[in-house]
Amino acid sequence: MTKKICIVGVTGLVGANLAKKALSKGYLVNGTARNASDEDKIKYIKNFPNSQNLTLFSANMNNSETFDEALADVDALFICCLIPIYKSTEGIPANQLSEEEGRSKILAPTVEGCLNILHSAKRNKIRNVLICSSTASTNPNIHIEEKNEIDHWSDESTQIKNKKFTSAAKTVMEKRAIKFCEENNIRLCILLPTGLYGELLIPGHLRHNPYAWLDRLLNGGEPRHAICPDDSISMIHTEDLAELFLNAFECDSCEGRFFGVYESLHWEDIYKECERQIPDMITPKYLDTKSAKPTAFDFARRDSLGVKLRDFPTMLSQTLDSLKKYQSKKIK
Repeated sequence: MTKKICIVGVTGLVGANLAKKALSKGYLVNGTARNASDEDKIKYIKNFPNSQNLTLFSANMNNSETFDEALADVDALFICCLIPIYKSTEGIPANQLSEEEGRSKILAPTVEGCLNILHSAKRNKIRNVLICSSTASTNPNIHIEEKNEIDHWSDESTQIKNKKFTSAAKTVMEKRAIKFCEENNIRLCILLPTGLYGELLIPGHLRHNPYAWLDRLLNGGEPRHAICPDDSISMIHTEDLAELFLNAFECDSCEGRFFGVYESLHWEDIYKECERQIPDMITPKYLDTKSAKPTAFDFARRDSLGVKLRDFPTMLSQTLDSLKKYQSKKIK
């Protein structure tokens, strides 16, 4: 029997890629957006192969009941709308807010929004929920050689104290979602990605990094950093992340947190690969030495989902090709 899923945040970077992948695999897809009549975004979703199997709904995570129609009679709920909030509604950067402001303007919208959606899932008797979160919730205060998703959690009180409200929102949201799903007999899987590369599906996604700084490099602009950081960052191809999501849903025994990461690379290695693929790019200033070791992950749980992930040169090449195609269409 054909399965029906609901993707909350279907026009977002993760949601759009998940919708495209799910439709290609024959799923029926209900998708929600804040405004399902916004043709500037929706027209791209409607052009996906098999889009006749896609039904769109307007819903707002401030109002739980607005999700009820989209969640009626679906086999699984995918929550992909909890994007990082880096500024208050007044435009003040999160790290400049007081603790009280950070809690109310950064944490609360993410945590309460997630719970509002979950309450709709409960009303509609949904038994499978999958949430897109972030590796920001997996950074404990102590030094560890290799991170895993079961033992390693960020400490939200430390994150809040250090004004990392955006990261704290993910940590708190996950803990509240886990508690809610345990209390209501809902199977919950949480995918933990960062650094999303891949095909540009909607032009509005250009505002997200790495698309923004890679597009700038292709147009002769400055790199993301004037001086290459002595630090690392992790990444994954959006299509691979979508595959991980769907495999986690299809695996009845899968539950809990899973890294949605290919690996972590030092920024110098990232820029060197960019130089190889964009020979005339403006380069950052490189440090004489690089001392930071890339984050090491235990990928046993991720690998149990059975997805072969693209390496960084491949995901970078495919991202750049997509950006070049978009630029050529604009010129025409």
